[in-house]
Amino acid sequence: MEEQRTRRCGGPPWARGGPPGGRWHGPPWWNHRGEEDESGGHRPRWPWRSTLLLAAFVMVGSKFAAEAQPEREQLDALARALLLGGALLLLWRQRYPALVMCGTAATALVYFSAGYPYGPVFLTVALACFSAVLAGHRRLAWGALGTLWTVHLLVGHWLYRWLPPEGDPASSWGEEIAIAAWIVAILAVSELARARREQWDRDRAERRQAARRRADEERLRIARELHDVLAHSISVINVQAGVGLALLDSDPEQARTALTTIKAASKEALGEVRQVLDTLRTPGDAPRAPAPGLDRLPELVEQAAGAGLTVAVENGDDSGKLPPGADLAAFRIVQEALTNVVRHSGSRRACVRVDRTGDSLRLRIDDDGPATGEEAGGSGNGLAGMRERAAALGGTIEAGPREDGGFRVLAVLPLKKSRIPEEDR
Repeated sequence: MEEQRTRRCGGPPWARGGPPGGRWHGPPWWNHRGEEDESGGHRPRWPWRSTLLLAAFVMVGSKFAAEAQPEREQLDALARALLLGGALLLLWRQRYPALVMCGTAATALVYFSAGYPYGPVFLTVALACFSAVLAGHRRLAWGALGTLWTVHLLVGHWLYRWLPPEGDPASSWGEEIAIAAWIVAILAVSELARARREQWDRDRAERRQAARRRADEERLRIARELHDVLAHSISVINVQAGVGLALLDSDPEQARTALTTIKAASKEALGEVRQVLDTLRTPGDAPRAPAPGLDRLPELVEQAAGAGLTVAVENGDDSGKLPPGADLAAFRIVQEALTNVVRHSGSRRACVRVDRTGDSLRLRIDDDGPATGEEAGGSGNGLAGMRERAAALGGTIEAGPREDGGFRVLAVLPLKKSRIPEEDR
C-alpha cells in the first residue's frame, strides 16, 4: 500500500519509482543510485550510452574546431588521446565522481597547455563537475574549475612564450572573461540541480514519515476501537458469569437470566468486532453498519442493568444531529466510563448527563463509589483511550474522585473544527 502511495507522488524518477510513462524530471544519468546489490544497497549503473555519445561528439566537434582555428596546434595522436581519455573517464562519474572531476580537469589542462584548439572538450569537464556537485563534492568541483581557469590564465598571459604554438600572442582579457563566465555558469547549474535534488530527497523522506505516521495513527485507532468494543461487553459477561455461577444451584431462573445476558452481550461484541475487521479487509470501502452514537445510549443503560448497575440518563439541549466523529467519541467515552464503574466501583448506581451548549458537547458520568480496590482484570488503558478520543477531536477529559465521594468523568467535545481524521468517521 505504501509503495502505491509513493508511486502516485511527484518527484524525480529515482524517488518515485513510477512507470515509464510518468512525468519526466531529469536526464537518465541524473540517477546516482542505480540497481540494488546483494547487500540491499544501490549500485550505480554504468552510463555507457551517454558516455559514448559524448565521446563521439567531442571527437567530431574537435575536428571541426581545429579546421576553424588553423593558428592553433592541429590534432595529433596526443590530442586525440586526451580528448578520448577525458570523455571515457565519465564512465566512472557515478561511482568515483571526485576522481573523474580531477581527471577531466587535468586532461583539459594538458590539452589547452599544449596549444590544441578550443572546442567541445569543455563538455567533459562540465559533466564531471555536475556529477561531483550532485555527489556532494562541492569544494572539490569549485577548486578544480578554479585551478583550471587560473592555469589557463597563466598560460595565456605568461607561459605562452614557451608553449606551443610558436608565435602565439597573449590571450585577450575578453577571452578570459568568457571562460570565467562559462565556469560560473557550470557551477551555478550544478548547484541549482543539487539544491533541487536535496529538496526532492526531503520531500520523499517527509512522505515516508507521513505514511508511517498515518499507519501508526490507524493502528492506535483500531486498538482503541477494539478496546472500547470489547471492554464493556467482556465486563458485562464477567459479572453475569459470576452471578450465574453463584446462583446456578440456589436460583436456576436467575442463573438463566444471567446466561441470556451473556449471550446477548457476546453477540453484540462479536458484531462490532466483525465490523472493525471488515474495515481492515476492505480499505476504502464504506462500513456496512453505521458507527454507534448517543442514539444507542439506551442500549448501554440496558447492558449496564444486566451487570447490576442502575444508570440514570439526563439529557439537556438535544437539538440537532451530532457530527459523526463527535457522536462516536461520545458513545465510546460513556461506554468506557460505565465499564469502569462496573469494574472498579462499589456503587451500583451511575448518572450520565449529556448537554449540548453552543459548539460543544459536555458529558458527565458520576458514580457514588467507593472504589472496590479489587483487581478487575482490565488492561488499564480505559482512561488513556478516552483522553485520546477527546484529544483527536480537540476536546478534553477530566477524571478523578469527587469531593463528596465517588468518581466523576467530565468530557468536553467541540462540535466544530473537528480534527478527527476522515477515516475515523
